[in-house]
Amino acid sequence: MGFSNDELQEYAATFERDGMVVLKQHFPKATLNAWRDAFEPLLRERVASGTTAVRGDNRHYITLPFAGVFADESIFCDPGILGIVERVAGGDPVMCQLATDTPLIGSTYQDLHRDTPPLFDDLPETPSFQLAVNFPLCDVSLENGPFETTLGTHRMRPDEAMKAWNEKRIGLHAIQMELGDVIIRDVRALHRGTPNKTNQPRPMVVIGYSRSWYFRPEVHIDVPVDLDERLSPRAMRLLRHMPRVAALDAPRAPEAYQKFAY
Repeated sequence: MGFSNDELQEYAATFERDGMVVLKQHFPKATLNAWRDAFEPLLRERVASGTTAVRGDNRHYITLPFAGVFADESIFCDPGILGIVERVAGGDPVMCQLATDTPLIGSTYQDLHRDTPPLFDDLPETPSFQLAVNFPLCDVSLENGPFETTLGTHRMRPDEAMKAWNEKRIGLHAIQMELGDVIIRDVRALHRGTPNKTNQPRPMVVIGYSRSWYFRPEVHIDVPVDLDERLSPRAMRLLRHMPRVAALDAPRAPEAYQKFAY
């Protein structure tokens, strides 16, 4: 779904103020239902084999294979999302992450954290350089583990943001979502995951976009060579720094993205 230039500018202004924007009913439910059907056996296999990255009690981070329904350009090349990404994190971005975060029953509150450290420890916060685009594969209610976030802390130093939280000058907002909703957020905002109190997993997809010069060695997307040959020029450009591989059927190694909280 595309937006007018005025709409994109309004979203960018909201992002600058809050550190996030929510796009209601942006993706088709049928597409996301297909993602959920493909993800369910992957979740079972990865949890059973102990090859997820554990993000707390019964909370699992899993990289998605760049194949089948998960290699959908209508999702990761969506013009509305990229229009916002380019306005807040610079033109010619890089796509560097395709994964999920899934709390199961028995999960607990995460510690309040940011997903990346600042670029410079001794200087005030910089413009946005790393964004997460999140969308759930089910409705997200207060019962099944909504994402909780602060507003505006992406423009604060880490120590200042935590001080404001401890002094109760800022609060947390639970983000309830319907299937089809999308969040675009600056990963430096203070946030946390919450418990899933239901018997159903609550998978949340994350697509990472960064400025053209920013490299995160702990995350990557393996792009099969045969699929790479069929990508559009836009998709190839987004994935230009990602490794090309002969196949994705090699045994799954444990997740490399272990340190996620800063």
